[in-house]
Amino acid sequence: MQATKRHLFFAVTLIIALLLAACTPQSQTPAPTSAPAPTSAPAPTSAPAPTTAPTGGVVSATPGLDINMILLPKFLGIAVFDQAYEGAKEAHAELGNKGNLIFTGPTAENSVAGQIETLTNAATQGVKAVMLSNNAGDQIAAAAQAAQAAGVKVVTWDSPIPSAQGESVFVAQVDFNETGRVMADMALSILGPQGGEFAILSASPDAANQNAWIASMKQVLAEPKYANLKLVDTVYGNDQSEESYNQALALVDKYPNLKLIMAPTTVGIAAAAKAMTDEGLCDKVKVSGLGLPSEMASYTLSGCAPQFALWSFKDLGYLTYYLAYGLATGQLQGVEGERFNAGRMGSYTIEKDPTRPNGLRVLMGPFTVYTAENVNK
Repeated sequence: MQATKRHLFFAVTLIIALLLAACTPQSQTPAPTSAPAPTSAPAPTSAPAPTTAPTGGVVSATPGLDINMILLPKFLGIAVFDQAYEGAKEAHAELGNKGNLIFTGPTAENSVAGQIETLTNAATQGVKAVMLSNNAGDQIAAAAQAAQAAGVKVVTWDSPIPSAQGESVFVAQVDFNETGRVMADMALSILGPQGGEFAILSASPDAANQNAWIASMKQVLAEPKYANLKLVDTVYGNDQSEESYNQALALVDKYPNLKLIMAPTTVGIAAAAKAMTDEGLCDKVKVSGLGLPSEMASYTLSGCAPQFALWSFKDLGYLTYYLAYGLATGQLQGVEGERFNAGRMGSYTIEKDPTRPNGLRVLMGPFTVYTAENVNK
């Protein structure tokens, strides 16, 4: 009997204890001290958040970062590429980049292999952006893709990767379709409505920009307005003065009725004009194309090269640097519709490249057509 009472007592006591425990408020379990909730992680110095308008408008790059960048021309020793470097140096100073701006390139004889080698080694040298004027066509695509995979942004300028593989964005000096029309218009202006035979003296068969301009010009020539202009040949001087000089003279020998040499290369046009001048052929064969006023002024004033056109290579280097800096620091993503500030040149938009189905471009412009009236201004 007593045992039964004791069992009953203990059971009642246990029930009361459980009821009291259920009524007691539970305390919150604290977060473990070894993994506290983060506050706000600071943006890394190499990739700060972009400065944009509230609507996601124009990106203004954060200056003063530390980014190593390479400006890689087709090859060294060409005046227009030196001018592009001057523009890149200006932008480098404006943005206060603490890293290095390296201007390097291959020789003309080793252009393709040299450009591929530079791209291949960029990542291991601590480079975050390569600004490439491509002279290797799609041969360079694999190296560009490997560089991008290793964290190097590849921005092309002057001459893109035709397939756009391995390329972030291309900075187009002018609209490539417009280039063809400008050259056709200059040919028509020089030869007149009666037209005549003309030939093209280009840089190299692998130069994507040259090939696109020539293709565009051929399309324009199919229009009735240009029916009397007869394109008889396209030859290549490989952007070497002596080779271009000899090619120009060979064209005159091969085509007795030739009236014009159109050279969409600054090296080629100067060499062709010199060849016609040296041989006393300027009254018979005129020269036109894309050239530097500093190199072409005397030929234009003499009437040997009545018209030629170009854009500012200094501005091209400057704009390319601003874009590459924004991409390399993560402040630009390199997507269609993205807008960014480019210092003294204003704002630009990344857009689809109408000449390459898979490419993106930033369009600079404009053209300047030089004649005797403005070549020295």
